Amino acid sequence: MESLALFFHLLGAFAFVAGTIVAGVAFETARRKTTPAEIALLLGLSRIGVLLVALGMLLALGFGLWLVRIGDWGYDAGWVDAALGLLVAVVVLGTFGGQKPKQARKLAARLAAEHEPLSYELRTLLDDRATLATNYMSALLLLGIIALMVFKPGAPHS
Repeated sequence: MESLALFFHLLGAFAFVAGTIVAGVAFETARRKTTPAEIALLLGLSRIGVLLVALGMLLALGFGLWLVRIGDWGYDAGWVDAALGLLVAVVVLGTFGGQKPKQARKLAARLAAEHEPLSYELRTLLDDRATLATNYMSALLLLGIIALMVFKPGAPHS
């Protein structure tokens, strides 16, 4: 059972990280484009990344909690608590950081459908500093979760 739980936990973790990369690369590439049609296409692709993030997070969390239950660690392990706290922060930051790109995707699609050029409003949504900072912080915290999962600080070593 532990091998099965570990497999799906790792599958979820890989999907979570892959989704983060897909969404991030699509968003950063969209920021460098000058036509609403290209921007809408790329931000549409970022939605696939967001779907992978959500699916991966659910798998990693569900099977990770199961691993803690059947493994040698327990819910009182500090690294488990820290990882869960970081996960909450990643979800909150990611949700906040996804709002402007979502608005940008909708605006870019509308501008593209109307054959309009890149607008100041769209450029402002794409270049929002708070969004950029939030998304990069979320990605860094995700790396922190991975570090906790790999190194398990304070856990007895077998």
